[in-house]
Amino acid sequence: MPRLSEVIAALDALWPPARAEQWDAVGTVCGDPDAEVSRVLFAVDPVQEIVDEAVELGADLVVTHHPLYLRGTTTVAASTFKGRVVHTLIRNDIALHVAHTNADTADPGVSDALAGALDLRITGPLVPDPTDPEGRRGLGRLCELDHPETLREFAARAAARLPRTAQGIRVAGDPEQPIRTVAVSGGSGDSLFDRVRAAGVDAFLTADLRHHPASEARETSPLALLDAAHWATEWPWCEQAAAQLDAVSDRHGWGLRTHVSRAVTDPWTAHAPSTDHTPPSPSSISGAPN
Repeated sequence: MPRLSEVIAALDALWPPARAEQWDAVGTVCGDPDAEVSRVLFAVDPVQEIVDEAVELGADLVVTHHPLYLRGTTTVAASTFKGRVVHTLIRNDIALHVAHTNADTADPGVSDALAGALDLRITGPLVPDPTDPEGRRGLGRLCELDHPETLREFAARAAARLPRTAQGIRVAGDPEQPIRTVAVSGGSGDSLFDRVRAAGVDAFLTADLRHHPASEARETSPLALLDAAHWATEWPWCEQAAAQLDAVSDRHGWGLRTHVSRAVTDPWTAHAPSTDHTPPSPSSISGAPN
């Protein structure tokens, strides 16, 4: 069996920490470099549910997309939820490693996995990495459909192929609008609207779209928007990442056993559809402002 330091070296080769954003916190959170690793669990979030699953599974290493500590901390007391995570990991000899924005821009990266889940043909990165001479790395992906679909049909495709969440898929645009080209970005993507508009695609699928950026995007272009749950747009990367580590393990004869958590760690747990209710007119409201 390989040592943790050898597995971490392989992970860092797949997703070099130097390619993470400066504000990010990637790499190994805890773990003994000399400990042996036989079983690895991949997940999106380093939350207690995932750590408990790793304990039950007998995993030696958990690899998550989201950092446990994105900002500095002064305590790992078990009375805090993050401290409890750390205590559980160390008590059970489980290491934790994070690949976040360095996995977002990798080749293949988070958005490749998202496009693959939607069965889209990738034509290139949305925001190319200027340090990549082959032009394959970068943030987000530009994609094409094999044949045009209406926005309604494409939204149904996304709802059927991404993991089920309480939110589902929010859509902005004419349901009958034809969709031929799509930009996708796993995770929060409304900072990329300028790039998406410049690309001239028909639709943009991402997560965490805020009111004002989405409203401005709709008012200034015919761009259709599809907003999926943040967790759902990044979970496909876990399967892709596990397959990548499997390939490394096979090359080295390590015999690692990789697992992908099916636990839904999206924080939203229920959805109540709006009722058919029209706001009252101002004249019918007592004390309405002038």
